[in-house]
Amino acid sequence: MFRTAVLRSRGRGAGVLALCTAGAALLALVAPSAWAAPSVQGAPSARAASARPTPQVYEPPAGAQTGSGQTAARRHTGPQIHRFLTWFYGAHGPDRRQREHFVSDLLKRKQAQHPDRDVILCAQNTPLDIEVGPVTTAQSAGFGWATVTAYWADGTASTSTAYVALDSHPIELHDVVCAR
Repeated sequence: MFRTAVLRSRGRGAGVLALCTAGAALLALVAPSAWAAPSVQGAPSARAASARPTPQVYEPPAGAQTGSGQTAARRHTGPQIHRFLTWFYGAHGPDRRQREHFVSDLLKRKQAQHPDRDVILCAQNTPLDIEVGPVTTAQSAGFGWATVTAYWADGTASTSTAYVALDSHPIELHDVVCAR
């Protein structure tokens, strides 16, 4: 019924009208006992109810809050991220196993789109040495990052920013942004 109504409509306004009509028809079929009833928990007194309505406030069940200690304890810290990035990059870049098991799907797709260069090292060859700088973490964003400096045979250096999701388990390199 709903699909037929939408397909028969010609304009955008008619499609929205058909969608609303179909939704209203479906709601009319639902038994009145299934309709949402006002919450009795914390109901205002009759005198207060006549003065102004009390807003309903959603509170998640205990232990399900985002900022709970359990969630925060499972997030990676700056020192953990620094140890991971230092291990991951090593002196010359990650090996095949590290790339397979400790890189996010996002970064693997990014590498597949750019087969001519290494998106993790932001280069086309192997550096002489790699240095990981201090880590910054943003709990609200859910990421930690550090500047990674690669030193090359011609005496130059290049930098990139390596990102790690704070709640990735196991810890993995989420993304890399190459400096221009």
